[in-house]
Amino acid sequence: MVHPANLQDRDGAVLVLDQRTRRLFPFLETIFADSAYGGPKLRQAIAGAAWKIEVVKKPKDQKGFEVLPRRWVVERTIAWINRCRRLSKDFENLNRTALAFIRLASIRLMLRRLVRYCVPS
Repeated sequence: MVHPANLQDRDGAVLVLDQRTRRLFPFLETIFADSAYGGPKLRQAIAGAAWKIEVVKKPKDQKGFEVLPRRWVVERTIAWINRCRRLSKDFENLNRTALAFIRLASIRLMLRRLVRYCVPS
């Protein structure tokens, strides 16, 4: 889901984790989130689901950069998507257009991975 930039992440997460998401991904058990998602609004939104939310926070004594568990997955995926020239800058007029190009980039990534494993050497 792509939502406007004037919508905070924790409010956008409530929109993402709706009934449709529960039907599409019934196998999800744990949702890893940034510290911005630690509020009661998100916990209330997923209260009816069998999901558990795990907020990954920085250690209080951390100085400088440190890789935190599960947070690198999102950053890596965004880097992969930004390799597509059209998605490297946010200049789409409509959210649905941006979402369509993100889907196309994801399909491209998945196809490349499948070809590696399916084509005999």
